[in-house]
Amino acid sequence: MLKSALRKQVLQQRKNLSEEEITSLNKKLLAQFKKLDLSNIKTLHIFLSIIHQKEPDTFLLIEWLQKNHPEIQIIVPKADFNSSLMSHYHYSDKNDLRNNHYHIPEPQQAKPFNGIPDMVIVPLLAFDERGYRVGYGKGFYDRFLQNISTQKIGLSFFDAVTEINDVHLNDIRLDKCITPNKITEFN
Repeated sequence: MLKSALRKQVLQQRKNLSEEEITSLNKKLLAQFKKLDLSNIKTLHIFLSIIHQKEPDTFLLIEWLQKNHPEIQIIVPKADFNSSLMSHYHYSDKNDLRNNHYHIPEPQQAKPFNGIPDMVIVPLLAFDERGYRVGYGKGFYDRFLQNISTQKIGLSFFDAVTEINDVHLNDIRLDKCITPNKITEFN
């Protein structure tokens, strides 16, 4: 399937989810997330959910991490839509966040992070059985992940599609993807 068709299909699927379904799916994602081996993770980069887009609620994961793994530094992105690059910041709490023009929560007063995170929780709309993903099409995460060696883990309400047909050279494969019912690993 082509990225543009997948994008359209998944956005519609998410739009059709009821609040009860979203709550249930988010609880199941958290249960799967808790199964990850975090023993060697010192820094974890995680996207901040756009709630009105019915994205998986990463704030549930962040709250669980802060309570159960306070030793892990949580890093969050801030997007520059002019350069299509992201900068990265230490997360403290929701009070430091403001929505940008696209309704994406972003840190305001947080300290910059300039290292390489041990794990990155990557946003996506869809993914295939090989570990390729479809995002919103701006390429922020493909550019960010291009030259770093880190664990790349997607987060999706829906299972993998068989194949994304228009994968290109700059698309970065995931190492794993968390869905409500399982964690899929890619070789």
